[in-house]
Amino acid sequence: MILNRRTLIVGAAATLAGCDRLAKNETVREALFSAENFHRWAQRSLMARDALVHEFRPDQISPFFRPNGTANPNTPEYKALWRTGFADWRLQVGGLVERPLSLSLAQLHAFPHREQITRHDCVEGWSAIGKWRGVPLKRVLDAARLRDGARYIVLHCADDMGGGNGYYESIDRVDAFHPQTILAFALNDQPLRVANGAPLRLRVERQLGYKQAKYLMRIEAVTSLDGIGGGKGGFWEDHAGYDWYAGI
Repeated sequence: MILNRRTLIVGAAATLAGCDRLAKNETVREALFSAENFHRWAQRSLMARDALVHEFRPDQISPFFRPNGTANPNTPEYKALWRTGFADWRLQVGGLVERPLSLSLAQLHAFPHREQITRHDCVEGWSAIGKWRGVPLKRVLDAARLRDGARYIVLHCADDMGGGNGYYESIDRVDAFHPQTILAFALNDQPLRVANGAPLRLRVERQLGYKQAKYLMRIEAVTSLDGIGGGKGGFWEDHAGYDWYAGI
């Protein structure tokens, strides 16, 4: 099926026509037509939930992959882990799971891997193409036996952003189980550099760069984002008003 701009608009209009009665309700209308909610609705209604983003050829990889956000957490705890080559680092997986995990890099390397060459699109306006290798997040969540009540996956990072509150991001189950959502430990066939998120970062390829959390320390499955950080789902969502859903 070929989708062009006109097809999308006509399809969206036809679908919305069936919701005319609901749309007269102010609360429903505000929820549906906020930019973020409409964007999420359009992407997930008009595309398959497991539709893949475009993957590139090796000769299209950018010569330099610019770091996004923080280039080094530079905390005493992070520096201690870095000095030992992250031998003592562990990824904690908990929250609404039946089997909490504590995974070393070696254990993550033992999981089946996925490689993908994708484009990183930053909210600041720049892009870069890189080859990522890592573990599909779904495999880790399956190993932890995610409970039915878990709606969101929260990713806690080593970067405290200078305030001690901790950098975090979150995605929902749909994006968490997408085939291209991986916990990446290599970029362009090399272990992640500190600037690019060592030892582990998220790649959620259908969203903008600020959703790609770096320096991962802990994954938490939750039913609600209330009470986590500022309650809006991520550091930049809390502090700069960024949309929680940043689909591309």
